[in-house]
Amino acid sequence: MLDYVIIGGAQAGLSMAYHLKKMEKKFVVIDGEKEIGASWLNRWDSLKLFTPTEYNHLPGMKFNASKGHYPTKFEVSNYFKLYVEKFQIPLQLDTLITSVRKNEKGFYVSYKDGEIQTKNVIVATGPFHIPYTPPCHTKISETVSQMHSNYYKRVDQLQKGDALVVGAGDSGYQILDEISKDKNRTVYFSGNTNVKSLPQQFLGKTLWWWFTLIGFLSYSKYSWIGKRINSSVQPVIGTDVKEILSRENVIAVGRTKDALNSEIEFEKDKISTIKNIVWATGYRPNFKWIEGLELDEDGYPKNYRGVSNINGLFFIGLPWMFTRGSATLGGVSKDAKYLADIISKKNKQ
Repeated sequence: MLDYVIIGGAQAGLSMAYHLKKMEKKFVVIDGEKEIGASWLNRWDSLKLFTPTEYNHLPGMKFNASKGHYPTKFEVSNYFKLYVEKFQIPLQLDTLITSVRKNEKGFYVSYKDGEIQTKNVIVATGPFHIPYTPPCHTKISETVSQMHSNYYKRVDQLQKGDALVVGAGDSGYQILDEISKDKNRTVYFSGNTNVKSLPQQFLGKTLWWWFTLIGFLSYSKYSWIGKRINSSVQPVIGTDVKEILSRENVIAVGRTKDALNSEIEFEKDKISTIKNIVWATGYRPNFKWIEGLELDEDGYPKNYRGVSNINGLFFIGLPWMFTRGSATLGGVSKDAKYLADIISKKNKQ
């Protein structure tokens, strides 16, 4: 029997593995992908972090890049691989967990070809589980190429003709920026055009330097200001929203309302010339594979700083698990240290 099974091999899982290694626990990190860093490599090719190098360190090892550099997804993946190598983290890849259940002996972590028994489980699968696409997508003609941003890699995936990008988050605006650089293609945008856009540099300092100075990423979700930040529309960082929306070939059409064959209905128009759609419409959580787990109204596990209602079951890397930075590459370290301290105290009892 293992002491711990960590489910998920990205920044959250690796941060916890670092602490378990220091505590000399018997554990394994399990991931459904075939290589470490695949969760980043699966995203679009031009993706860069909007946090500079100095804010991307996992515990015990600095991100090896110059200060002020904004790493690519390839650099993040390579950093994870070096991290695993340095700390000799035990891995079991290409293993999709199908269920976690507990009895008097401990936890049984099941997958297609077997089962692992462990005293404790740390779920580090992150916030991005099931790509969400609005129901009206099923009414659209098969001649229109549709893909969720989770599967978008580069512009050459698109067929010739007009395109539509749906979604006003960082992903939506970054993909809109990339696609609309082709001036010969009309790109329609469906989403909020009143979002705030913050530059990566301000008065000679990075945005994250200012965030750290004012404590923006450190306010607890339970504090008054934390609740205000959490409930407000999140700004788009490092992408000039106004400049993109001002391009002659970009047309904002408001919310997507409905569709039928090749005609798509928006708040501001009905359009039938669209040949490509990228749905940057987010994800829905999926924790139904964990037996006995209590979920909140948004489908996330009920927990306090990663400690769940099931004794011995922990979480890390959830959005706003404790602060705004809980699910970020650099911010997850604080939550990992907190959980490590909880585990250490539990061992002494």
